[in-house]
Amino acid sequence: MALHIVFVEPEIPPNTGNIARTCAATDSVLHLVKPLGFDIDEKSVRRAGLDYWPYVKLEVHESLDDFMAKYGERRLWLATTKGGHRYTDAEFHDEDMILFGRETAGLPKDFIAKHADRAIRIPMSESTRLRSFNLANSANIILFEALRQLDFPGLE
Repeated sequence: MALHIVFVEPEIPPNTGNIARTCAATDSVLHLVKPLGFDIDEKSVRRAGLDYWPYVKLEVHESLDDFMAKYGERRLWLATTKGGHRYTDAEFHDEDMILFGRETAGLPKDFIAKHADRAIRIPMSESTRLRSFNLANSANIILFEALRQLDFPGLE
């Protein structure tokens, strides 16, 4: 059993580092869709002190189109502030793919429109001027809801 977290064109290294650690700790798979705003070569990872990196189940994709060519038939959930459904309303299944967009722009609008029935959001105050929650925090919130629904498979 595994859930899949997909960061599309992530820009900020600590966000990816944080969710990579969570993925390693939960046996979830992390997918990174290029272009990346940072390097993940061995030297860069070692310099950043990411001692958990060898435990991350990681796939890197050249583009969103490449990712979709490989995984487009899977159940996708698009995490976006434009989502029409709360993340708690989603019924997560084993092998679901949860996609998150760039920190500054989110997922492409046409991509969201194409998958609007699977667009989910984390509720937040309408009175605030914040664009969204932090990317890594959002991924953790939704991943743990999915794991909870699946009764935390393989986790103690």
